[in-house]
Formats: sequence, structure tokens, C-alpha cells
Amino acid sequence: MADDMSWTRSRSAREPVEIDTSVPSIARVYDAILGGKDNYPVDQEIAEQVARAFPDGGEGARTNRRLLVRAVRYMARQGIDQFLDIGSGLPTAQNTHQVAQEVNPGAKVVYVDNDPIVLAHGRALLEDDDRTVVVTADIREPDVLLGHPDVTGMLDPDRPVGLILNAVVHHLLDEEDPDGLVETYKKWLGPGGYLLLTHFCSSTPEALGLESVLRQALGRGQLRSMARIAAFFEGLEMVEPGVVYLPYWQPDEPVKAPLDIAGLLVAGGMGRKPGR
Repeated sequence: MADDMSWTRSRSAREPVEIDTSVPSIARVYDAILGGKDNYPVDQEIAEQVARAFPDGGEGARTNRRLLVRAVRYMARQGIDQFLDIGSGLPTAQNTHQVAQEVNPGAKVVYVDNDPIVLAHGRALLEDDDRTVVVTADIREPDVLLGHPDVTGMLDPDRPVGLILNAVVHHLLDEEDPDGLVETYKKWLGPGGYLLLTHFCSSTPEALGLESVLRQALGRGQLRSMARIAAFFEGLEMVEPGVVYLPYWQPDEPVKAPLDIAGLLVAGGMGRKPGR
């Protein structure tokens, strides 16, 4: 995550998006791992390092994406019609707005990422969709993010919101107070809203090798235990089956056991804010 926030702009401003292709980006590295085309040699180099340290062929990332689809569909079926997807990354198949709008065509979605390339691609993808916007902002600055005019103009926090922190909190280092940041977003979430959070889990030696690559190459990436991941949901009513390895979260088909390293890479769950 870049520390310079000077390029944060509203999508509606339509200003040119400047992309530094000499510096690796978390969003573009994920895109390279998934076999996408929206990345550069500097990102591909890190993706190759990740593949050597964690040889799952990108299946862990795909497992995380499949969980996102199941979870958004679940929230939409519970009546959630507005979503805030922080750390959304580059567009790929079955994005949050597509899944939500399959259930409810009127669902609104705000995507947030700190990489300006996400804004550029979002503009193209969402040119004719007035129910979905892309915002450039940083999870570490919740006041800026939540106060962004495209967030306040699209979402009503007094009504239930689906808050998505999918594979983003593990890019916050302990010294950046991830617990406090997640708590701030939970406080913003109104009664009846949901939090979806997924996180790299430190349960295998291979995962710890991945952490080393992320820290060296990107300067960030911190795996945490299942108990630490579960703590992010404190105060929420957990949706079954609670905090688990992602293949076990309300699967669409039977899960083959035991899980391989890809299945053990990411843990997470969903909680509902009580009161409605």
C-alpha cells in the first residue's frame, strides 16, 4: 500500500489516472497470480516468487474469490442491497456488484482500493452502471475513506450494509493497529449489517514462507492465527459455520478432506451486527 495519498480522487472527477509501473502493486500481483493481464513485469516477478514459496498454482487466491461469491450472494439473499468492498482489487469474473445484482438488480456497490489502476479499470467496467462506483482510498485512513463523497453519496450507513474486507487485513502490519481499524469500520456499520473478512492463516510452513516473500517484496503481509482472525469479529453475531478455512464456509459442493495447502491458506467468516 502506498503511503502517498495525493492521488486519491473521486471517480466522478474523471481526472487522468497515473500508474507507476516501476513499483509493484498488491492488486496487480494478485492479478498476475490469477493469470490476469492487468499487471507489469515488476508484479510478475513477485508473483513468480510467491509461486516458488507457495506452490499452489494460485488456487488459494481462487478459493478466496469463490468464497466472496458465496458470501455476497448470502448477504443479498438476506436483504442487503448496499455493499462497501474495501481492498477490492482488479475486476475479475463474478465481481461483487454482479453477484449482488443477480439477486437484487437495485443493489448498490462501492469498491475501494488504494491502487489507481483499479480506478482506471473500474471506470471502463462501470461506465453505464449508476449503482456502482470505484473509489481510490486507503483502508488505513477510515475517516477519509468513509467520508469520501462517492461513499456518502451511494451508501446509507443507517441501513444495513454488507462490509467486505476480503484478503485485505493481512496487508496491515501489527504496528498499523489492524484491530483498531477493523473496529472503526464495525462501528460505522449499522445494526443488521454484515462484515465479511478473510485473512491469510499462519497454520502451515508454506504459508509462513509466503509471508516472508510478501514482506520482502511488498513491505507488508502479516499472517495471523485462526484465533487472531476470529478476534476481528468480536461483538458480532457469527453466521454459521463461524470462522473456518474458506472451503468449509457454506460450500456449494462437498469438500474433499484433508485440505491441501491452498485450502489451508485463507480463513475467515461473516458476522452480523446485532440490533435489528
